[in-house]
Amino acid sequence: MSLRVIYRILGILLMLFSVTLVPPMVISLVFEDRTLSAFAIAMGITLLTGFLLYYPNRRARKELRNRDGFLITVLFWTVLGAFGSLPFMLAEDPNLSIIDAMFESFSGLTTTGATVMTGLDLLPHSILYYRQQLQWLGGMGIVVLAVAILPTLGIGGMQLYRTEIPGPLKDSKLTPRITETAKALWYIYAALTLVCFASYWAAGMSWFDALGHSFSTVAVGGFSTHDASIGYFDSATIEMICVFFMVVSSISFGLHFAAWREGRISHYLRDPETRFFLILLLILSCVTIAGLLLTGSYDDSKALRHGLFEAVSIATTTGFGVADFTGWPGVLPMMLFIAAFIGACSGSAGGGMKVIRILLILKQGAREIYRLIHPNAILSIKVGRMRISEGVAEAVWGFFSVYLLLFVLMMLGMLATGLDQVTAWSAVGSALNNLGPGLGGVATHFGDIPSTAKGILILAMLLGRLEIFTILVLFAPAFWRR
Repeated sequence: MSLRVIYRILGILLMLFSVTLVPPMVISLVFEDRTLSAFAIAMGITLLTGFLLYYPNRRARKELRNRDGFLITVLFWTVLGAFGSLPFMLAEDPNLSIIDAMFESFSGLTTTGATVMTGLDLLPHSILYYRQQLQWLGGMGIVVLAVAILPTLGIGGMQLYRTEIPGPLKDSKLTPRITETAKALWYIYAALTLVCFASYWAAGMSWFDALGHSFSTVAVGGFSTHDASIGYFDSATIEMICVFFMVVSSISFGLHFAAWREGRISHYLRDPETRFFLILLLILSCVTIAGLLLTGSYDDSKALRHGLFEAVSIATTTGFGVADFTGWPGVLPMMLFIAAFIGACSGSAGGGMKVIRILLILKQGAREIYRLIHPNAILSIKVGRMRISEGVAEAVWGFFSVYLLLFVLMMLGMLATGLDQVTAWSAVGSALNNLGPGLGGVATHFGDIPSTAKGILILAMLLGRLEIFTILVLFAPAFWRR
């Protein structure tokens, strides 16, 4: 492992990230919200730090190995989250504390959408824009963006790509060259954002709100420029546009690439994970709408709108809101929240454990039941026409086991800070699944929980975004041996 090469790459990535502070500065000038100096200082600090890491190691050249990729990915997300918090601390409004600024920054970059901030409607436009931009950059992964650029600087990228793309099947590439793969993903991502922006704008949003919400919708993030989230607009058209793009962005971008390249949508219908995901959303939406109608919570049209929107928003781990689902009757709040544990499809911008893992667990459970009936049968697990190897099946169970263990440990840590059981349970679930809203004391925002609890949730967000093992592998002694 060459630390000098890692420092060089980290320096380049930090200098690239400093450039992303230019758009908020432009927004500050346009709206004259007096936060220009905060972004300028943050940009200077980030750029200087990146330069100091890069320049002494600029001649370091060495082929990256898998271990380097894991370390760079974790370091970059950690360092980026820290430097991304600078504008929140330096700006007079909101002027957050260090832990609150870190929480907001990591929540944005991991597309969690949990917030410690209130009074969003009164905040400077540049701060509001910056929150949305953080989610957009984190949605597909800044590392993937860097992989598309860094080869021109003499840095290979396959190791970084494999640690960044979510899902259990990480070894597949969309194109023979990793650079072309990363570029293709970002072209699709940018195109979806542009179409989403135009749709929101045409539906009645201002250009500023349309841009901000297109960023967080396609990123499956959930940050909004208003305290009332999508409910602020009270528009069925805007809500349906949002539902459509939340679903599209929660489907594997690999499928989007295949459909675009071959000009056919049959890939979506043939993919078992996508079919399972869409059926799950349909059932969840129908049950939610029926529950709201039977309990008389809303009239027919509102029950249909709110039930569909909240079911899709929570199940895809986006976290937008048009109503307070935590106050809905009966089993609905818990049912929706548990759906977020399943999450979106692998290879998408969404969170959760990923649909493909749940599908594989269900298939393995069915196989074990069949084995009880036919003990001598040789049975294999198939997803569609693809036979799943025992290694992948074991990896899924390993992920599931470690996920539950970490969930319990972090929940105990939250309880130790004095939080009640519902708040602690839902806060960890929200952060680990990169969802955003929780239940109990974190139903609206996370600003009132203790600082220690916020620190635990920052770790949970990172674990969820990098799918646990990318971080845990760094704590294995064998990782550091030569």
